Amino acid sequence: MASITELKRALRETLEARGVLGQLKARIRAEVFSALDDQTAPRPPLSHENLLINELIREYLEFNKYRYTASVLTAESSQPEVPLDRQFMANELNVAEDASAKAVPLLYGLLHHFLSSKEENKGKLFLTSSATVPSKES
Repeated sequence: MASITELKRALRETLEARGVLGQLKARIRAEVFSALDDQTAPRPPLSHENLLINELIREYLEFNKYRYTASVLTAESSQPEVPLDRQFMANELNVAEDASAKAVPLLYGLLHHFLSSKEENKGKLFLTSSATVPSKES
């Protein structure tokens, strides 16, 4: 007869092999955070900028197979369950892509652009706070 330790090990190995263990752990974490989250405090509205930023992050997470993290991001941010169309995001960000660029998340292309233009321009990009960011008070 197998010992409890052997049964636990076999169960863990089976769940890991099926790819279920990570999903269960992520689901438990999400439920714990949900239980601790103050549901009476209203979440700030999801601005257009936050929608795009969250979608860039989600695309990156899913590309790298961080699906559980992506599911928590989607739930916590009130991001729509259905991802935004990539072409829509590229248009919103004023990004043109070739076929090879479409094989990786947009975030990689944006990072590559800024890292490579760093050498060409030798200057810094000047950013302003023109983005609509919800305040903590609202």
